[in-house]
Amino acid sequence: MKQVSQNYKSGRIKIEDVAKPSLKNGGILVRTTYSVISLGTEGMKAKEGKLSYLGKAKARPDQVKKVIQSVQQQGLWATYSKVMNKLDSLTPLGYSTSGIVEAVGNGITEFKVGDRVACAGAGYANHAEVNFVPSNLAVKIPKNVDLEEAAFSTVGAISMQGFRQSNMQLGEIACVIGLGLIGQILVQILNASGIRVIGLDLDPSKCELAKKHGVEIAMHPSDDELMPTIEKATKGRGIDCIFITAGGTSNGPAELAVQIARDRGQVIVVGKTKMDLDWKDYYEKELEVKFSRSYGPGRYDQLYEEGGIDYPIGYVRWTENRNIESFLYLLDKKLICLNKLISNRFSFNNAPELYERLASGDNIGIGVLFDYRKTALETKSTVASDSQTTYIKKDLVSLAVIGVGNYASSVLIPYLRKNSAVNLHTVNTTSSLTGEGAKVKFGFQNHSTDVDSTLAEPDINSILIATRHKTHAKFVASALRANKSVFVEKPLAINQTELEEVRNAIAESGNSRLQVGFNRRFSNAIQLIANNWSSRKSILFTASYRVHAGKMDKGSWYLDASEGTRFIGEGGHFIDTLSYILEARPVSVFAQSLSHDHSTYDDFDNMSAIIKYDNGSVATLQYLTKGGNKLPKEYFELHGGGKSAVMNNFQSVQFYDNKSSKKKSLRVIDKGQKKELDEFILATKGDKSFPFSIDELFDTTLTTLAIHKSLQEARLIYLSEFWDEQA
Repeated sequence: MKQVSQNYKSGRIKIEDVAKPSLKNGGILVRTTYSVISLGTEGMKAKEGKLSYLGKAKARPDQVKKVIQSVQQQGLWATYSKVMNKLDSLTPLGYSTSGIVEAVGNGITEFKVGDRVACAGAGYANHAEVNFVPSNLAVKIPKNVDLEEAAFSTVGAISMQGFRQSNMQLGEIACVIGLGLIGQILVQILNASGIRVIGLDLDPSKCELAKKHGVEIAMHPSDDELMPTIEKATKGRGIDCIFITAGGTSNGPAELAVQIARDRGQVIVVGKTKMDLDWKDYYEKELEVKFSRSYGPGRYDQLYEEGGIDYPIGYVRWTENRNIESFLYLLDKKLICLNKLISNRFSFNNAPELYERLASGDNIGIGVLFDYRKTALETKSTVASDSQTTYIKKDLVSLAVIGVGNYASSVLIPYLRKNSAVNLHTVNTTSSLTGEGAKVKFGFQNHSTDVDSTLAEPDINSILIATRHKTHAKFVASALRANKSVFVEKPLAINQTELEEVRNAIAESGNSRLQVGFNRRFSNAIQLIANNWSSRKSILFTASYRVHAGKMDKGSWYLDASEGTRFIGEGGHFIDTLSYILEARPVSVFAQSLSHDHSTYDDFDNMSAIIKYDNGSVATLQYLTKGGNKLPKEYFELHGGGKSAVMNNFQSVQFYDNKSSKKKSLRVIDKGQKKELDEFILATKGDKSFPFSIDELFDTTLTTLAIHKSLQEARLIYLSEFWDEQA
């Protein structure tokens, strides 16, 4: 199928031929009929894409701040690789579409094949011939609303949410500053609610258009007659509520709003605009300033948007889904009319030319649509492959990669690409565009959105799994049963049931060719420490590992409770390192955290654990998120046999004995990823054994789960308890 993509590094926008998205539980496949071009958001992206790296940095200071923090914790090279990978990726455009339901996933009862639907959401309602859309981001279109009008539903919901933030009453007076698409729709919503409306815009044509939609007064914000006109219209009282729907870097709208507002009036910010508020002016009128977040409650909440978990209507009356529903109702009852707003319709095939015009500043109207009705239908395949298939030598590791997030595409795949023993056969992703980008960027032969077909492919002998945590065990078990060699990023499993599924797969298939991405043991720093003792197995050690993971960005999928805690996802790294260094098996743990009731997510991710080993050694592990951002992430100490070693964030290792001390500085932060992948490739080829035994992989996972259980139950946990529970 076809989909619009942008490469932010080069700024190039083009139509890609990509695999059709797969149907997943909790959503629907929708064939697009129309999609709306956001002249503000997408126009900005088109312009920013043309900027230099410095220009891009100036345009996104929020991202620059994150980069600086990453350098302080992760090092310059690792940060550079991640940033460049992020820039040099294909990203989707679009967020407001309409179309016809093609297929319905499990658990969906409100939609059926053939339904007309309006769809919302960046990353879901894309400029693409077919989209997978979660159920909470789709709404059935009423009979009297055509598909062209319904395509504007997301934009309409943004206007609707701005209106709801105001709680305005019948007969009050509103002023809309900025009469673009959102402003024009908001004008009609206000009119439909019995509110008098004044509109302001720099463009006279937009003012005239607003008058056709019922605006009482429409003027240029610098018009000399503006203040007298407002004074007369409000009988000297001022405006009840000012909606700022304009965008840009000017502080003019914020300055104007305070001038025209009544005492204790409201300012609702809908557009992305500068808001340097004059304290004295806003204070003296005691103005209430609110920001309207996109199209309503549920936006940026993964459990709502992806998980399909709705907010109870008794607590949240208007969600983003219900705002879209409400907008469609207004269209159905002809209380809103979009005919005069739809200024241009472009064939979807002409998308690149349109974005070039946007980047150059061309005025192409207010309401602009892509029309998909004349594009060629895409093939039904969920696999996109090169026309010329490369012959695969039998001594090559023919690899499929499932999931290409930033870590996989900036760290793992670049290493594999350079290994001459690896053939990158297939990249499997849920996002069609992400997969196509990885296919082209790294030289995969195929891109697929169907995991089952990838696992069934006889030419593939190895699988790398780098998806979200809750899918790891399922994919590992399926890949082992398909007789593949498997590398899975940590964790192996996020609960005991999943771990049991992996154990059963190994027992049933007889296939134990499994490696988990516990890479720290392969790092130069940890190897230097291990080699400092001639025999570690016979020594009783005490070890201490402090990890400051730092604060996670709000909205990150790592914070989704269904993925396990952040520690369950990452803790295996440090537990494996301890077991490797001590050359012993963990037998028990006791953990404590910052609070006793464990009522918040952070309680599990700010804790200390004591781990006891079968040879008598003891280790403490601290996992923290609340320290200073500039603190290096990892610090490790080992003491035993008359010697000590201290590792500081893989940048240096300090050795101490009874006579002297010495320090080894490391030029780059190496956490062992290249070495662990080399070991996997050699083992897959049969040149050596896998670097982990199954017992080691299970011990590490069980210790992670035992720490979590100890925090919950406030007691010492023996690892043997887990298997006793299965008896």
